[in-house]
Parts: sequence; structure tokens; C-alpha cells
Amino acid sequence: MNLYDLILISLRTLSKNKLRSGLTILGVVIGIAAVTTMVSIGQGASELVRLQFQNLGSNVIVVLPAMQQQSGVRQVAAMTLTEGDAFAIADECPSVLAVSPLIPTFGQVIGGNINWKPNDMIGVGADYPLVRTWATARGDFFSEKDVAAGARVCVLGSTLANHLFPDQDPLEQTVRVKNIPFRVIGILVPKGANLVGQDQDDIILMPYTTVRKRLQGSAFKNVGFLLVSARSEELSAQAEKEIRSLLMQRHRILPGEAPDFEVRNTAEVANILNIITGTLTAMLSAIAAISLVVGGVGIMNIMLVSVTERTREIGIRMALGARPRDILRQFLVEAVVLSSIGGVFGILLGYVASYGINALINYALPSSKWPFVVSLPAAIVALVFAASVGIFFGYYPARRASKLDPIEALRYE
Repeated sequence: MNLYDLILISLRTLSKNKLRSGLTILGVVIGIAAVTTMVSIGQGASELVRLQFQNLGSNVIVVLPAMQQQSGVRQVAAMTLTEGDAFAIADECPSVLAVSPLIPTFGQVIGGNINWKPNDMIGVGADYPLVRTWATARGDFFSEKDVAAGARVCVLGSTLANHLFPDQDPLEQTVRVKNIPFRVIGILVPKGANLVGQDQDDIILMPYTTVRKRLQGSAFKNVGFLLVSARSEELSAQAEKEIRSLLMQRHRILPGEAPDFEVRNTAEVANILNIITGTLTAMLSAIAAISLVVGGVGIMNIMLVSVTERTREIGIRMALGARPRDILRQFLVEAVVLSSIGGVFGILLGYVASYGINALINYALPSSKWPFVVSLPAAIVALVFAASVGIFFGYYPARRASKLDPIEALRYE
């Protein structure tokens, strides 16, 4: 008897007692659905982390002034970084693609008769769009010439542009920052909210030289911090080493002395967060898989009952020439069919539950934009796992059926 015939016989046998078969399958359905849901939500979390770090920029490395302890409080030391450090990193570090100095500031932005305080007001370099992989949707970003001249030009995020100029084109309009007029030359591509829910598009970018000279009134060459983009994710660690070595030389930091700067690699942070989300997903999936054991025990129980009920049938089959291995294979196929049906419905239920949870998260936290991830490999693994449960828990009843004595089986009432 071939496998196809065995599957048909198994389906016919299981359909004779639909309620009992359905209740047996239910345990597997719940187990597979729980695992599928946990995997989908976990992969959604990993994808969210990846997208957020992609929004931050391409292989970004942040160079900051070192923290220092003062009166028991850990705080940022004096501004120890300069624009010369940025130029040196760009010129002398082979693994670095681009560098942008940053000088944060704060205040009100006035456009026409509207006054607005954006989330971020930053002075940046001309390579900032390259570092952050943040292009302009309309207009242009300011150039190196604008930075060198300290030009009074700016680029607005989409949220800020909509607030200041709701009924007109923001390009070539004039905004005032601390009573200094700036000409709007570009509008950034919308990025949405970050991991903590802050709107990244509520931002104004200006040349850092303009911010330093005109808004802060400083004649020094210091900058707040540096954003550096490595040439690739693989070269990110090498770029970090090159930056450390170069700045140690430029700042004349002797061996054994604490540097007056810190270098933080966002790629490492992203990897750590992915490891955390992956570990949590595996742990939750393992907990959810416990319900599969319960479903497997249910399969074993129903198959043992089936062997007892069909003892006379087994005897007749053996009397007609069926070998023990044929009986073993028949009952094993029945167990696998039971668990596989449960696996299919469990996967479907799991994806419906995942979609519902995803929609609930996005409804409660609209800014999170939690992605819905459907993993085909996870579905295949879940189905194989369900069939494996059927084999594992169905083997003992099937073997017990194959070991029955034909004469005793025929006498069984």
C-alpha cells in the first residue's frame, strides 16, 4: 500500500469521529499558533530595529566629548572636538565615507506669522545627507561653499515646513531664528518617528558655521560632536579604530591617559538589540512550544484509544497478509496526518493573531509603525515540527498495534 492510499485511509478513519479528532488537533493548533505568533512578533521587532537604525544613517559612528565626574554627577566635559578633527577623519581614515560636524542649538523658528519650536535645531556640514542617508524631497541641501561662507540658508523637515507654511510653498521662503533670517532652500524626505516616538521631521538644519558664528556668537572652531559614516557595515569596526587612533594623536593623549572623546558605533548597538530581540523571541517561542507537548500527549492518547477500539480490525488485516510494519506505518501516518492538519490550521491562526496584535500595537502607538512580518521559513519549520510531533508521539501507539498477536486480536471483543 502506497503513501497516498495510507493518507486517504487515515483521513477516512479520522472523519468517523470528527469531534474526537477535532479536539485532538486543537492542542496542536494552539501550540503551532502560539509559536508562529511569537516568531512573527519577534521578527517584526527585529525589522523595526533595523529600519530605525537605517533611518539614523548608513553605518553611523558618533564621536562625542568625553563624560566627566563633577560633584558626583556624570556630565559632558568641555567641547573638545573641532571642525579640524572632522576634516582629518575624512582625509586620513580610509574606512570612512563621510563626516559631518554637528552643533545643536535651540529656540523658536518664525515663518510668516507662525511661531514654532522644533524638536531639533542643528548646525551640520554639507555631507550630513550622505551620513544620515537623508535626501531632500524638494530643493537642495546647502553646499561646502555655503558652509565655508556661513551662509544664512536652511533645510526644513516636512513636519516643520507644514507647520510654518501650511498654505504655501516653503521653498525660497524666509524663516527667522533668533531674529536672524534664513532662506529655505530644501525640504527633507519624511522619516517619521524614531524608536522613542519622537518626530524626526520636526527639524531645521543650518550650516554649522552659521550656527556657531551667528546664533551662538562663538569665534572658536569647536563643534558639539561628529557624525561619521563608514564605507560599509563590515568596515564599521575598522573605521572606529582608525578614528580613535587619529584623535588620540591629534589631541595628544598619551598611552594610559583617558581620552577627552568617546566613539560610539551604532552598528554595534543595532547588533546588540538584534541579539536581545532574537533571544526574547527564542525564549517566548520555547515557552509557547510547551503547548505542543500537550498536543502531542493528546495525539498519543487518542491513538492508544484507537488501537484498542480497532484491535479486531488489526487482527483481520494481519490475517489477510498485512505485516507488522504495514500496521506500524498505517497508525504512524494517522498520527502524522492529525498533527499536520493541526499544523496547517495553527499556522493560519498564528498569522491572523500576529496581524491582530500588530494592528493593536500600531493603533495604541501610531508612531511606532511596527512592521508585520510573515516568515515563510518559520511556517515551513512549524509544519515540519508539527509532523515531527505526530511521529514522536504516534510511534508508541503504532508500534503497540504492530506487535499485537493476530489470533488474540481476532478474539478481542
